Amino acid sequence: MIRFQDIFGQESAIESLRVAHQSDRLPHGLIFAGPEGVGKATTAAALGALFLCEKPGDGDACSRCPSCRAIEAGVHPDFHVVTKELARLYDKSGTSKATQLSISVIRREVEDRASLKTAMGRGKVFVIEQAELMTAAAQNGLLKTLEEPAGRSLIVLLTTHAGDLLPTVRSRCQTIRFASLPTQLVIKELESRKIDRATAASAADFADGSLGVALRWIEDGVLASAGAVSASVDAILAGKDSSELAGLLRKGADAFAEKALERDELASKDSAVRAGLATYLGIAARRIRVRMRQQSDLNRACDAIEAISRAEKYLDANVNIPLVLEQLSATFTGPPT
Repeated sequence: MIRFQDIFGQESAIESLRVAHQSDRLPHGLIFAGPEGVGKATTAAALGALFLCEKPGDGDACSRCPSCRAIEAGVHPDFHVVTKELARLYDKSGTSKATQLSISVIRREVEDRASLKTAMGRGKVFVIEQAELMTAAAQNGLLKTLEEPAGRSLIVLLTTHAGDLLPTVRSRCQTIRFASLPTQLVIKELESRKIDRATAASAADFADGSLGVALRWIEDGVLASAGAVSASVDAILAGKDSSELAGLLRKGADAFAEKALERDELASKDSAVRAGLATYLGIAARRIRVRMRQQSDLNRACDAIEAISRAEKYLDANVNIPLVLEQLSATFTGPPT
């Protein structure tokens, strides 16, 4: 069972939660905001265990009581993790790609369950993953539960984009910030998992302080494509023609989507490709920022950042992917004038 003592690199967030719990001032609505893969979900699990623990001590769950044993076994009846994939349970047509957290999910999985009597008598915990994917209707539907929870309840929203949550939701929750992890710490943790030093260093660098992302990218074979994209960016910033960049981005995005669909064959392929393209655009942007510290031609670097930013906005606006890459190629990959 994950406890606070097992979480590293988020000392400030953990301490604020411990103090709030020990002083009986833990808000019933929390937003855990920060990069992907830095410990938000594990912290939510540890907090949920502490919240439901029958004999908490020293600011952590005891790990021995019936509640803790149920948490460890993944069968606690009062601990609920809410994901967008649950949309398929309530889709009568059977065609849902589960790309959003719909009102039906929030109503059935949070509102309805929150109104029921607790099974083990300590309260209820709801952890909503990717909370920024809640539709406006879903967020509005959550407001009453956030304002007036039935009994002893804790609702934790996990998000990488807190600004995408409605102001009315944010105002009813306390936000806890999670930071990127130090690169050396990510490398150390990767090596502790029997990953060789070179791969660990490369993954930590590309993942930009996210252990979870680094682990997934190693498993999914992202590092080779990330290296090719970075090399292409270097060529562009050196004033060389790199018309291959768009092709590298598309190839990487398609491979990214293939892995995503292996994990969830009912997922939307278009959404998976867009997520992959956004990932590689982020890698390209980070490489540009690193090179800006060494770049003599800052105008070229600024133009490249602007081109990446425009492509990301097109993606967010649901512009056709080939058109996004065509526009990027036209503005980003040509030789210097």
